[in-house]
Amino acid sequence: MVRKSFFSNRKLLIILLGVLLAACAVCALLLFLRKPKVLRFSDALETPIKGGVLSNVQTVLNVPTQITKIGEDYFIVDCYHNQILTSRQLDSPLTEWLVMTDQIHYGHTIAGDGTVYLADDTENNRILIFEKKDGAFFLTQSFDDIGVRPHFVLYDEADRRFYALSSMTGELYVFSRPGRGSAVALEKILSVPELNQIYVRSFTIEGDDIYFVSGNSNILRTSKKDLTVLERFPVPPEIAGMIQLAHIQDYFYITVSTDLYGSQDYATLIRTPDLSRLADGEWEDIYASFLGGGTPYYIGGFDGHFYLTEHRIPGHGIWQFDVRENELEHIVTLFPT
Repeated sequence: MVRKSFFSNRKLLIILLGVLLAACAVCALLLFLRKPKVLRFSDALETPIKGGVLSNVQTVLNVPTQITKIGEDYFIVDCYHNQILTSRQLDSPLTEWLVMTDQIHYGHTIAGDGTVYLADDTENNRILIFEKKDGAFFLTQSFDDIGVRPHFVLYDEADRRFYALSSMTGELYVFSRPGRGSAVALEKILSVPELNQIYVRSFTIEGDDIYFVSGNSNILRTSKKDLTVLERFPVPPEIAGMIQLAHIQDYFYITVSTDLYGSQDYATLIRTPDLSRLADGEWEDIYASFLGGGTPYYIGGFDGHFYLTEHRIPGHGIWQFDVRENELEHIVTLFPT
C-alpha cells in the first residue's frame, strides 16, 4: 500500500513538473515576442562610394520629396531621378547642385546628426549611411532588409537616435552611433501591429509621443518608448491617404496624397488646431494658397522659413513660405519640375 502511494505521488510530481516547465516555456515565448528585435551592425563597405563632387545634370526636378538642411549643407531628394542633391547655397541653379548619391531607387528622405547621414533607399529596402570628409560625401554602410519600402527617416536630437519607417509593415527601425565613432548600429525594431500591410508614409515625433499619419482611417498617437497606441484620431475617407503631419504654431498641417481608395484627385494640404475635429470634417483646406492641383508632399523648416515639396504640377516642385501668427505669408516657388 505504501509502495503504490509512493509511485502515485511520484507520478503526480512528474505531471506538476511538466506543467511548470510548459508554463515557463510559454512565458519565455511571450517575453521574446514582446521584446524589441535584434540589434544589428552593418559591415562597412569595402570601398566607400564617393559622392558630392559631380554636378547635377538635370535641369528640373522629378518628384522632389524632401528639402532639408543639415549643418551648413542643403539637400534635395530628387526621388524619380534616383538621386540626392546637395549644395552650400540654397539659391544655386539646379545644375550647380552636386549629386550626393545616385545609389538609390526612389529614395524619399535624408537625415543627419552632423557626423553621419542616413537616407532611405525605398525600393531596395535599405538604409544607406554616409559620412562627409574633405567636402565630399562617402557611402560607408548599408543596412539591407529594412522592412518593406522604408519611406521616412528622421533624426531625433532629444535621444540622439535615427528613426526609419518601413512604410508597409508598421515597423520603426531605431539606429544609433555607439561611442564616439561614426559607425552606425541598428539598436532595435519597434512596431505597431495594426499598421502591418497599411501604407503609412511618415511619422512625427512630439516629445514622448510619435504620431503616425493615416494610411487608412486613423492618425495614431503612440508612445515613443514602445509604440503602444495611446490615442486614435479617426479621419474621413477623402483625407485617409495622408503623407505628413507637421505641427506649426497652433495648427497641425497635413499633406494628403489620396483618398482611402488611392485617388490623387483628393490630394491637398489641410490644417486643424485639433486632430479630433477631423472625424467631423472640420479642417481648413489651404492648398489654394499654393495654387493647388498637384500632390503636396513633405514639409520642413530651416533658416527661419518653411518648405513644401510637391509633384504632378509642372513649374514648381518646392515652395518656401512663412507662418506669422498662424497666417501664411511670403509663399514663393524655388525650383522647377
